[in-house]
Amino acid sequence: ESAEGERESLKQIPHGAQLSPTTPRSRPDLKPRVRCDYSKMCGSSDVLFSFRSDWVTSYKVMVSNDSHTWVTVKNGSGDMIFEGNSEKEIPVLNELPVPMVARYIRINPRSWFDNGSICMRMEILGCPLPDPNNYYHRRNEMTTTDDLDFKHHNYKEMRQLMKVVNEMCPNITRIYNIGKSHQGLKLYAVEISDHPGEHEVGEPEFHYIAGAHGNEVLGRELTLLLMQFLCQEYLAHNARIVHLVEETRIHILPSLNPDGYEKAYEGGSELGGWSLGRWTHDGIDINNNFPDLNTLLWEAEDRKNIARKVPNHYIAIPEWFLSENATVAVETRAVIAWMEKIPFVLGGNLQGGELVVAYPYDMVRSLWKTQEPSPTPDDHVFRWLAYSYASTHRLMTDARRRVCHTEDFQKEDGTVNGASWHTVAGSLNDFSYLHTNCFELSIYVGCDKYPHESELPEEWENNRESLIVFMEQVHRGIKGVVRDFHGKGIPSAVISVEGVNHDIRTASDGDYWRLLNPGEYVVTAKAEGFTSSTKNCMVGYDMGATQCDFTLSKTNLARIREIMEKFGKQPISLPARRLKLRGRKRRQRG
Repeated sequence: ESAEGERESLKQIPHGAQLSPTTPRSRPDLKPRVRCDYSKMCGSSDVLFSFRSDWVTSYKVMVSNDSHTWVTVKNGSGDMIFEGNSEKEIPVLNELPVPMVARYIRINPRSWFDNGSICMRMEILGCPLPDPNNYYHRRNEMTTTDDLDFKHHNYKEMRQLMKVVNEMCPNITRIYNIGKSHQGLKLYAVEISDHPGEHEVGEPEFHYIAGAHGNEVLGRELTLLLMQFLCQEYLAHNARIVHLVEETRIHILPSLNPDGYEKAYEGGSELGGWSLGRWTHDGIDINNNFPDLNTLLWEAEDRKNIARKVPNHYIAIPEWFLSENATVAVETRAVIAWMEKIPFVLGGNLQGGELVVAYPYDMVRSLWKTQEPSPTPDDHVFRWLAYSYASTHRLMTDARRRVCHTEDFQKEDGTVNGASWHTVAGSLNDFSYLHTNCFELSIYVGCDKYPHESELPEEWENNRESLIVFMEQVHRGIKGVVRDFHGKGIPSAVISVEGVNHDIRTASDGDYWRLLNPGEYVVTAKAEGFTSSTKNCMVGYDMGATQCDFTLSKTNLARIREIMEKFGKQPISLPARRLKLRGRKRRQRG
């Protein structure tokens, strides 16, 4: 064999966990199995964005209990040669011939793709066993006391589960859909509120979105578990959950890409690949299918000698994006319409394949770079929001945990600025921030995109507190109503915070919510036809937004117009009137 053929990749199972091909509790039909999958990027020598066709076609498996003495898995009297990949898109499932117990596993590639190099991704399906040398050893398995439906749900089962939750809690839940997928599947959402179906003045709106990538299924199941949990705890009079439901309008969209999920679901946890089902049915990645508003804003800011026509918020969607010929998924259009209709304040889109919370901007500002910190004007707020989830997750900030792949996010406590990780143009996070009032973050909830059903209870325990804490952050900052002197709410009034170059607008009833960290802020409310108003608003450390209301009076010109319109006369345009008088005087002189 060549020296390269003797290269081995070592995967070490954490101390206390045993590699065992004994049958998982929830799947009695499973045999010991080893799965290999392709990997698009292998080693630091790869050129960026160069997706090489590298895969292993055969390999041996070796096991050990002390990492020194290794035993090769045999099939009869000879070493067993496992079949690897024949192409890079389809994972291969292999089963061990007999049950084996070990603490370490070593993969020994025997052959690989011609003109390529050794590159493979392995997943081991096994069960933890008690350490035989430690009588008091605790099983390395998380248990939960929550009575929830821990299973993977296809589209029909997801719809049925939503219906069950709605029947259990009819007074606080509502099922609706925001549109349809490319294949015609409805994009169902569940609303949880004490007055479902209506926006209450002064009550902030929150959303969780999952399944933009159809094969990242953990977020989908976590949101389904969350809606069950909120319903059960509300009925049990859990004070924390009751307060959250009664003070917040919560929207949960478990599957934004149901077409992609159905593809991944056919393969299942064992045969689901890294990309199978990621895209929509027509091949679009929803996660970066939104209009690029960053470039519009930054180009306007760079033109210092020209009056900036692009605002720092509510940036309009370009005309080309709205055309029928634009490469925009129907699911993307549905989300945009949903977010324009509901005044969301805070949202999280759940993804998979990593353990980190990414906050905007997701797009780099420098054209020649692929990684660069690109903070928003609200960077300190976004950092706090990201940390609120990561710090309450059981693993994200644990320095002892192993990294999912190659990136180690411990230096920022399980959080990362999206653009400093990898640039994405047209992300949901950037679009939400620049086109709506919503502060959106991407929450990567697990290393495994498609965990086995037996792992769902542990993943729920890992994320449960974080899911609740993150929702509670919608009540941090200031809130209020902008009214006229008759007490009527003023819609689309602009709320500006001194020192923060990003404004928000009031909803249709004149109410607003502005996420801010603790501190004292100078806040200004202004609206067309009204004189602006400024006041100091203090944000404390206790949970609960500070009330900061504004009453605006109409300008003199607005009053004149109102009086003229009341008596059926058109208001006089003062500049035009002056020009007319000047022309009359010139004619008289002539």
